[in-house]
Amino acid sequence: MKTIRTLVALGITVGLVQGAPVTGRLWAVSNAVASNAILANVPGAAPDVTFDVNAPLNFTVPGTVNQFLGSGGAFNIVGSAAALSSAISPSLIEFTGLVSVINGQTFTVTHDDGLTLTIGGLSVISTPGPTGPVQTTQTYTGPSGDFPFTLVYGECCGGSAVLQIDLPFRPSVSSVPEPAAVPLAISGCLVLGFLKVRFALASK
Repeated sequence: MKTIRTLVALGITVGLVQGAPVTGRLWAVSNAVASNAILANVPGAAPDVTFDVNAPLNFTVPGTVNQFLGSGGAFNIVGSAAALSSAISPSLIEFTGLVSVINGQTFTVTHDDGLTLTIGGLSVISTPGPTGPVQTTQTYTGPSGDFPFTLVYGECCGGSAVLQIDLPFRPSVSSVPEPAAVPLAISGCLVLGFLKVRFALASK
């Protein structure tokens, strides 16, 4: 009896754990701004496009803003038709969210062009200038735990557009179980009810 209750509880709990999406904001900027992807260059004005995306970040298609975001599986994309159909270069994109990190963890990013990554206010990767497709690896030296991160990516000067990094996005807990968990929970409840009736009849 106790085992069945535990299985039902586990089925519901597993369904509640989901990956927390990251928020992205994109601005069409000049090449001068896009070629220096630092926090200070993030515009104070409202973004031209907003979106959400899950890990890993895997943007690989140049062309329009919509094509670039689509290549990385972005969703909840909001922007005018003009903004979405404009060229991805030059632009500045800011990603924000939460990550679970440990001291000494390494991060490898493939990028074209520059980017800056901070975790908990600590600079982890700082390669803000223009570059061809290149891979950069850096080590996180801060405390272990859950911290906010900001990644600023600049796409400038035409050509390739690449941003690939697997950040350990912190999972979130949803109040709605995933569909796969519901049949498991129902099956567990039915078995539990059957066994209760069986034990009740056997004790008479």
